[in-house]
Amino acid sequence: MFRKIFNPLGANAVLAGIVLMLIGNFMFALNDAMGKWLVGSFSVGQVLLMRSAGAAFILGPMLARQDLNALIKVHSPGLHVLRVLMATADVTLFYAAVVHLPLADVMTFYMAGPIYVAAISHLFLGEKVGWRRWLAILIGFGGVVIALHPSAASLSWSSIFALVGSFSYSLTLVLNRTLRNTTDATLVTWQTVAAFLTGIILSVGHWTAPSPVDVVALLLLGIVSCCAHLMITRALKLAPASLLAPLQYSLLLWAILFGFLFFGDAPGRQILIGSAIIVFAGLFIFHRKAVVDQEIPTDAVPRDGH
Repeated sequence: MFRKIFNPLGANAVLAGIVLMLIGNFMFALNDAMGKWLVGSFSVGQVLLMRSAGAAFILGPMLARQDLNALIKVHSPGLHVLRVLMATADVTLFYAAVVHLPLADVMTFYMAGPIYVAAISHLFLGEKVGWRRWLAILIGFGGVVIALHPSAASLSWSSIFALVGSFSYSLTLVLNRTLRNTTDATLVTWQTVAAFLTGIILSVGHWTAPSPVDVVALLLLGIVSCCAHLMITRALKLAPASLLAPLQYSLLLWAILFGFLFFGDAPGRQILIGSAIIVFAGLFIFHRKAVVDQEIPTDAVPRDGH
């Protein structure tokens, strides 16, 4: 029944892809809200460790059906190592940022990812970027500066963590494009292992004994993020990426809503202005990419998930 409904050849495939993308984005936003709640009681390292353990519940059955040699014998191992480092920095810095910043503030920086990707792809991959997209990139960077509010009074370590984390996320997306022939299970497994090891290191001396409810919540963090990633991966096989990519900005709306409902955070004026500029620039880049190439790379959509 599942295959019949979500068959890429079926008449409802595009609609199913849109629905899965929206649900996946909702689950990523829920995952981010859960992470912010948990880092209020536990160290970033402990959250990373337990989150990775939770992801194993989803990855285990996937790996059982895969040739384990595919995990070890990978093409371009240097790029895989770099991708793992960037993906680990991405999720670690995200959790470090939301300790003190509202979800919407942190998500604003991460929504600039496609803007960074366009610039990085031109500089390091030699992809042609026309003047219109370069103008959108510059406008997007302006939105980041407005959101960052870089003054001596307002600039904080949390803002810097969010900014550097968003760059790490963008580099991960670029490396995903370079390593597109590697199976999704292989990519997710290695970044999960790296996050687990990083969690062990960072939690030394910063371990708080969790209650049974806390253990379930920490494990659910990994389960939710893995499920969201699989939904978005499936969505990209059912519907055109050019149609799905702009839907990633629903993450920002959920972040604002969850931040207000669960933490009483309301985004400031500069965050709202900066996020509006970033979204406008990102959507224009998606549009121009679709016009020029007729298809947007599948890795220009939301991150693997925090």
